[in-house]
Amino acid sequence: MRRRSVTVRVARWSALHPGRAVIGWLVFVVLCLGGGIAAGMNSATAEDFRVGEAGRAEALATEGGIPLRSTEHVLIRDASGSVSKPGPLDEAAADAAVKDITARMRALPEVASVKAPVASADGRVLRVPVELTGTEQDDQKRVPPLQEQTAEAAKAHPGLVIEETGDASVSKGVDDQRNKDLKLSEAITLPVTLITLAVVFGSVVMVGVPLLLAVTSIMATMGLAMVASHLLPDTGVGMSMILLIGMAVGVDYTLFYLKREREERARAGGRLTSEALVEAAAATAGRAIVVSGLAVIVSTTALFLARDVIFDSLATGTILVVAVAMVSSVTVLPALLVKLGRRAERRAAKRIARGKPVRTYGEKKPGRAWNLLLAPARKRPALTLGLSVLVMLGLALPALDMNLKNPARDSFSRDIPAMRGYDRLLEAFPEQRVRHVVVVRAEASRAGDVREALGALERRAGADPLFARAGGGPDGTENGSADGPLLRSSEDRRTTTLELNVPHPTYSKKAEDSLERLRHTYLPATVGKLPGVETAVTGEVPRGVDYVGHQNDKLPLVLGFLLLMTFVMTVFAFRSVVLGLLGVVLNLLSVGSALGVLVLVFQGDWAEELLSFVSLGGISSRVPLFLFVILFGLSMDYQVFVVSRIREAALDGVPTRRAVIDGITSSAKVVTSAAIVMVTVFASFVMLHILEMKQMGLVLAVAVLLDAFVIRVMILPAALLLLGRAAWWPSKAIRRAEARVAEARRVQGGPGHPEAAYTPHPQAPEAYAPHPEGRRIAQGR
Repeated sequence: MRRRSVTVRVARWSALHPGRAVIGWLVFVVLCLGGGIAAGMNSATAEDFRVGEAGRAEALATEGGIPLRSTEHVLIRDASGSVSKPGPLDEAAADAAVKDITARMRALPEVASVKAPVASADGRVLRVPVELTGTEQDDQKRVPPLQEQTAEAAKAHPGLVIEETGDASVSKGVDDQRNKDLKLSEAITLPVTLITLAVVFGSVVMVGVPLLLAVTSIMATMGLAMVASHLLPDTGVGMSMILLIGMAVGVDYTLFYLKREREERARAGGRLTSEALVEAAAATAGRAIVVSGLAVIVSTTALFLARDVIFDSLATGTILVVAVAMVSSVTVLPALLVKLGRRAERRAAKRIARGKPVRTYGEKKPGRAWNLLLAPARKRPALTLGLSVLVMLGLALPALDMNLKNPARDSFSRDIPAMRGYDRLLEAFPEQRVRHVVVVRAEASRAGDVREALGALERRAGADPLFARAGGGPDGTENGSADGPLLRSSEDRRTTTLELNVPHPTYSKKAEDSLERLRHTYLPATVGKLPGVETAVTGEVPRGVDYVGHQNDKLPLVLGFLLLMTFVMTVFAFRSVVLGLLGVVLNLLSVGSALGVLVLVFQGDWAEELLSFVSLGGISSRVPLFLFVILFGLSMDYQVFVVSRIREAALDGVPTRRAVIDGITSSAKVVTSAAIVMVTVFASFVMLHILEMKQMGLVLAVAVLLDAFVIRVMILPAALLLLGRAAWWPSKAIRRAEARVAEARRVQGGPGHPEAAYTPHPQAPEAYAPHPEGRRIAQGR
């Protein structure tokens, strides 16, 4: 007897013991979630985010005992006048407010120091700088008490407008907004998913199965992610990715399985039990799900090669949720289908006993719209292939001009109160927009020379229009401003920092030019001349520039690994080198065209009002690499499912041309349904406020649409039709199958077996008990 695959054996056990399988799955979900809650989430620290020279500068400052800290700014202006031009400040009222705020802040353990107030150039706004304790990465957790005291001070001084802004309050506002956005996305995604599934299956009960598995898979993954965070720290984006990918692949995998189970039911015409049907579906759809899930997992591991904590977090969440969704689809799903099938059998038996007819399930064929879509590839494959590829290449062209930018405060939504305060801060104090921090480490005996050299550096920068002079003395020995000293030295005098302000947007070319001039002109000409001195520059702009450089360095390695793994997984799945190469090319076309649309929409400013974003003049630096990896993985869903159907028909001896047309046609409905669900989930992220999430949502949605309706409907079938039998090279299984069918026809003297005969997949059970007399698979087989 033929040895069945692990997927079939697992489905067989689940079908025979549905109660145990369902209970086991629920226990697994509870254990994962409970274990995660018990372990807690291990969040990434400031050290985990350090990259390049900026990261080295932060490490030097921390080791020297003068870590970089966030500064909150409490703004005070008169309540009269407009927001853009407030009325003159009443000195007595303003002094009273300053004293009140200073006293409140100094009483908080989260505050390191409160500096003297600074007046704007027109004297209409006062700014009270408040330095927080801890590191910049952790300050958003410390800022709520400050915000509460600011709100209390505003109530105590009704004639003034008192508000707070700063890095920490903006970061907290972004996190709060992200959480609200995710809830909105869920509220949009679930109803559309329900409607789509209801249209596909026409049954409320069947609609609940994909959603139940997707939701429980997400819950289990969240628990596992908490445990995994103790090995790879969480950055706050992992959970978002679990929700995004979990709902998409969870529903997709269930759709694939349900589709095949219904096909088997239609072919059996009521002659097979639910257990037999589920086991037969496992031999085909189950294998496709496992291969697809493994492909996504393997391709996503490429993100670990980027050596970046955020990509590590994204990869961990994606791998875990795909693995759990894959396991649920081949374990508990068969049990649920058997439960539902048994109920349908009991109803059918009662109708038969009453002498009433039983309606058997019939698989509907694709409608006129799908036939029209498939017609070009079927009738004129060469022309269809050429035109489709040209269209995809045309969409991909803008990606060649992609300009990577690090998103910063300037691009955040103005719905965040701290961002509106940030705008008013910059209007009154434009020099506060960007800060470069020079960190110098030398022997304590060289401290005087270092401070003198840094003073010279500051004077050069002060005379440069790319920089904004924040004040201070000219000699470099006590340089300072109302915010505190620009020069800071550690207690052991070995580490010194200098802060330089830049009045240009973080992602602007002028801000980047100021960093270039500082690192490569002013530093070498001053501090760099001192022997035995180590220097580095950090700040928001240096972090962004170094991060993009770090990604560019890792990009060839990540993409090379990704292309290799895509090829290997395709060859493994279909035993064909030609299909492996074709899969790589199709994935590149899909990803390239989607990235081209991304550049077209977000790199310019024409769509700002339409999609509610502020253009960076480029693409968020993390988005392209992440999307390359995820899209390569997700595109394997359709690739594996569609080509599996074609190969299955070809292995049954169907000529390649007929196998291609039948395979594409039979998978049309489920591909459409899966695409609608995925596009809905991804498109909902376009409505979020976070720019990176908008960009990811748009590209993922566009890529799925192009993959489902262009790649798999036009390019793939046209290419396979033109390749013919060569598509399966070097495998000889297809030729052996064709020879086998030809021999059978010769021996029988006819076309072969009658089409009415039920012929299950080769790995499906050989014998079944007919419906409705038997409900159990025959034991002992």
